[in-house]
Amino acid sequence: MTIPFIEPFRIKVVEKVRMTTREERVAALRAAHYNLFAVRGEDVFIDLLTDSGTGAMSDEQWAGMMHGDESYAGAKSYYHFEQAIQNILGFPYVLPTHQGRAAEGMLFKSLVKAGQTVPNNRHFDTTMGNLQVLGANPVDIPVAESADSEVELPFKGNMDLEGLEALIKKTGVENIPLGMLTITNNSAAGQPVSMDNIRATAEIYHRYGIPFFIDACRFGENAWFIKLRDPKYKNTPVREIVREMFSYADGCTMSAKKDGMVNIGGFIAFRDPELKGQIGANLIVHEGFLTYGGLAGRDLEALAIGLNEVVDEDYLNYRESHTRYLGEVLSAAGMPVYKPTGGHAVYVDAGKAFPGIPKRQFPAVGLANALYITGGIRTVEIGSLMFEHADPETGELMLAPLELVRFAIPRRVYTRSHLDYIGEAAAECMKRPELVKGLRVTWAPKVLRHFMAQLEEIE
Repeated sequence: MTIPFIEPFRIKVVEKVRMTTREERVAALRAAHYNLFAVRGEDVFIDLLTDSGTGAMSDEQWAGMMHGDESYAGAKSYYHFEQAIQNILGFPYVLPTHQGRAAEGMLFKSLVKAGQTVPNNRHFDTTMGNLQVLGANPVDIPVAESADSEVELPFKGNMDLEGLEALIKKTGVENIPLGMLTITNNSAAGQPVSMDNIRATAEIYHRYGIPFFIDACRFGENAWFIKLRDPKYKNTPVREIVREMFSYADGCTMSAKKDGMVNIGGFIAFRDPELKGQIGANLIVHEGFLTYGGLAGRDLEALAIGLNEVVDEDYLNYRESHTRYLGEVLSAAGMPVYKPTGGHAVYVDAGKAFPGIPKRQFPAVGLANALYITGGIRTVEIGSLMFEHADPETGELMLAPLELVRFAIPRRVYTRSHLDYIGEAAAECMKRPELVKGLRVTWAPKVLRHFMAQLEEIE
C-alpha cells in the first residue's frame, strides 16, 4: 500500500468555504493591521490558526448533546464528565471551566502570589499571561535541544531536569507554589515529553514538597508518541499510558478544545479535596456552579464522549500520520520544518528561512501573512511577537528562542488534498521571498499582545 494514511471515519456533514481573490486577501490583511487574528473567518480558505476548538465532533458526540442535562446543579451530564475524568485520567475530583485559560486562572488565583515563580518545560501564551497578570514569574526550563529545529530526538519537549533542580535551589521552595509540565510542549514545536521525564519531573517537585500540575491539552497525542518512540511502551495500550502519565501528578489543567475533541470547554482535576473546595469557591464567583463551570450540559456530554474518543488508537495513528504528511509536504516545498513533527501541528523555522529579517521584525509573522495572501491559508506565529518579555531579574528584553510559524491542524477537518494545496502555497512563498516582509508593532496591550497587536510592514 502506497497511501501514507487513511481517515478512520466517513464524512457526514460538510461546510462550504469560499476562495477569496488575492486582492480581497490583501485588503483583508491590511484592514486587520497585518495581524491574522483580526482577519474574519469567512475570508480564510484553510484555517490552521489553531487546533483549539476548531475540530469536527463525531456522530456520537452530536447524539450525546441531545442528552445534555441543563440542570443548574447536579446535572447528570456533569457526572458523565466526572466519570470520564476518573476513568481515563485517574483524578478523583474535577471542576469544569468554560475553557483552558479559565482553568489556569482559577488554579493560579488560588495558589500563586505576586513575586512567586512557577517553572514549566515551556508555558504557552495564556498560561504565561495568567501568571503575569498576578505579578508572578513564569520560568521556562526546556531541554537545550528544543532550540535546534534540525536535531532529531524523540522527546524534545522534555523538562531540563538539572535546570529545574537548580531553579528550585536558587529561588527557594517557599517561592514556588506549584510546578507544571506541558504535554505535548506546544511552545517547543508540539514536541512530546517522555514517561521517564514526567516521572523524574514529578520526583523533583515532590522531593521539595511542590505540588505538580500537568498542562494536559494534548495528553492523548503525548501518550501516542510514548507508545511510538519508547520501546518500553510499544505493547502498552494508550489508555494505560495515559493513566501512568497522570499518576505522577497532583492535578492537571486542560483546554478540552484540544484533546477533549470539543469546540468549547476545559477543566481542573485534583487529588486533594481541600484544594477542590478552595478553587471551587472562586469558580462559583467567576465561572458558574461546581457542576457546570460555565458550560452547558450538552457541552459536558460531548466532552465526556470526546475524552474517550481521543484515546482510540486508530484515531491517534491517523492524527500523527496526517500531521507528519503535512511536514513532508512543507519540507518538499522548501520550508525548514522543525524536526521531528509533532502531533497537532507542523512548525516552520521562519528565522532560518528568512535570515535577512531580524527577530525584532518578526519573520514568522511575515511568512504567515505571505501564506495568507498567496493561498488564503491562516497560520500563527510562535515567536517573539507572542513571547517577547522582560527578564524579571535584569529587565532585559528577551526574545523567543525560535521564530516559528505553526500550521495547527484542526481534528478531523481537512483531507490530504487540503494538505497538498498548502504545500503548493508554501512553495510559492519560498520561490518569492519578496512576499515575506518584516513588521513593526504600532500598538499592542501589555499582556498577550499577539492577539490584539496592530502592525505595519517595513519596506
